[in-house]
Amino acid sequence: MSQYKLIGPISQLITLADLPLKGPLKDEQLSVVENAGVLIDGQFIKKISSFAGLRQEAKELKAEVIELSGDHVCLPGFIDSHTHICFAGSRAKDYAMRNAGRSYLEIARAGGGIWDTVTQTRKASQQKLMEGIIKRAESHVKDGITTIEVKSGYGLSVEEELKMLRAIRAAGKTIKADLIPTCLAAHTLPKDFDGDHSDYLNEISRHLFPVLKAEKLANRIDAFIEEEAFSPEIISPYFERAKSMGLDLTVHADQFHTGGSQVAVNFNAVSADHLEASTDKEIELLAKSSVIATALPGASLGLGCDFAPTRKLLDAGTALAIASDWNPGSAPMGDLLTQAAILGTYQKLSNAEIFAGITFRAANALRLKDRGLLKAGFLADLVLFPTADFREILYHQGRMVPDMVWKRGELASG
Repeated sequence: MSQYKLIGPISQLITLADLPLKGPLKDEQLSVVENAGVLIDGQFIKKISSFAGLRQEAKELKAEVIELSGDHVCLPGFIDSHTHICFAGSRAKDYAMRNAGRSYLEIARAGGGIWDTVTQTRKASQQKLMEGIIKRAESHVKDGITTIEVKSGYGLSVEEELKMLRAIRAAGKTIKADLIPTCLAAHTLPKDFDGDHSDYLNEISRHLFPVLKAEKLANRIDAFIEEEAFSPEIISPYFERAKSMGLDLTVHADQFHTGGSQVAVNFNAVSADHLEASTDKEIELLAKSSVIATALPGASLGLGCDFAPTRKLLDAGTALAIASDWNPGSAPMGDLLTQAAILGTYQKLSNAEIFAGITFRAANALRLKDRGLLKAGFLADLVLFPTADFREILYHQGRMVPDMVWKRGELASG
């Protein structure tokens, strides 16, 4: 079989090339190639041009030609840069209680909350966790998501966090999407730990970090900076140790109270995620930094709270990514495109800003420089929708689904 493929004709191919990483975008800035073809060399894009113009080159290369019928819009494969899809159990009871007006503390006292997921995840085998990840990731692939960040954080001990991260690695060898692991051992202080927050973080950094490096389980460290989790002061030695070991940092920041985005800027984190509580002060901080601001509309929809101030973040000059936050508690939907479309409606985001937020800007939130754009030399991660007008995709708010998804030059769905 030839290593070359030619896919087309494509009614509109949206390259997202030549757009800035930071700041607002207008749809008029989008580079649209009409009647396009994508010439693929193995896992990578070799050339994008008119389909008719590429036919002769494809013939000379003895390329396999995948000739499409009907209208299609092609975008780069979507990137979900913040998920918690490694877990066991369900928190449907929490959701019902929350919608009935019960408080976080009341839900926790009734046996719900994050500790419920920790308990169920600890009971699950590594095999069972892997199977859950595969099921959720395959659903994501069908929706056009070809790169998925996956956090630990429901183990909350050295042994259990390793189980989660090993399950993520095992799942990544099985599915067609790329899984990017992140260690979120600093999610909350476990109820059964004999010590305070600092003692717990010291144990994790001393005994878990070296294994992460030795087994290459994760190169990213996350922490939940919040009043009921870890304070900016307590997290600092933990992040300092992570940085000294060459680990990247990301932060659950400003979800209910501010302080986390300041930590992200101070430590030059790759991203600050959530930001629902960010004020003008935090927005200015992020805009002046290299930190990617990541909005998580799924959490706002799951909790019934305000969205991150994405319009203000963009207008101030930040780089905005949009991710699903798929998790069993606050963001159970897991539908990135629907969430991004709804966020756009409420925050008045352009199509260009939304597409950028789930492609190349999200890639930067994971320090991935080989995807998120359709251009020569980038991974052949493609998502094709059955329409002739790219505006139709967000107009249908997630109801229009891809009819073809390509990952690294191979058909992953469709």
